[in-house]
Amino acid sequence: MSSRLHAGATPRRIGALATATSWAQRSWVSIAFALGFFAAWELIVRGFEVPRYIVPAPSAIAYQFWRNLPRILEYTAVTGGETLMGFAVAILLGVPLALVVAFSSVLRKTLYPAAVTLEMVPKIAFAPLFVTWFGFGYLPKVIIVYLVCFFPILLNGILAFTSLSEDLGRFCRSTGAGALRTFWYVRLPFALPQLFVGIKGAAVNATVGATIAEWIGGDAGLGYYIQIATGDLRMDLAFAIIIMLAALGLALFGAVVLLEKMLIPWHISQRAPLQGRARG
Repeated sequence: MSSRLHAGATPRRIGALATATSWAQRSWVSIAFALGFFAAWELIVRGFEVPRYIVPAPSAIAYQFWRNLPRILEYTAVTGGETLMGFAVAILLGVPLALVVAFSSVLRKTLYPAAVTLEMVPKIAFAPLFVTWFGFGYLPKVIIVYLVCFFPILLNGILAFTSLSEDLGRFCRSTGAGALRTFWYVRLPFALPQLFVGIKGAAVNATVGATIAEWIGGDAGLGYYIQIATGDLRMDLAFAIIIMLAALGLALFGAVVLLEKMLIPWHISQRAPLQGRARG
């Protein structure tokens, strides 16, 4: 029996090794660049004896990250919760509203210009208002994240749902397909690529909104922790917190990209890298 288990485990190990080898072959340039960049950073800071309170060395940043990891993880949970909640609410409200606006000529003439105008306003301008209205708790941070994420989703969603060509629409009607059937089988799949453009843009900015809100009126979170670190001139700790913020943003963006690959594997944006590797 043990020999059968060993024989079954070997193909899995071989498959995992092949996957890791393939990833390393595709990513060696990026890995080499990153290693060279941090090595040069370390040498320059040490060679020119740059003070730690101006630019810390990567080794000092790594040390502070490990030393303060429990507090960083605690505040990451706070910022991550605000980010995910605001981002989720923006999707749940933005996508249906975009669909309604796309099919309403009245809303396209009224709500759409208002949404474009509000998108131009820096969301940091609203943060003091929400702190005044709702205090220093969880709610104003979620609202700021929601505003940062909502308008890209709404505007790209409107564009997505109105981008079906007239010729394709007439073809669907000529086949006898009703409005609902046309929506599910043609309009919605056709809209998903543009809709994901807005969702990915919102994912990129979600942690920005949470951090700004914590700067303005927070008593927890990574944005609040950065203020404490920079106020004490502990730039090595501040850089460590920034690295965690980047990791949080990348995790959210990666989740959206994974969902996009699952929902629209047929789109050229998903097939082009595979075609490029096949030609290579």
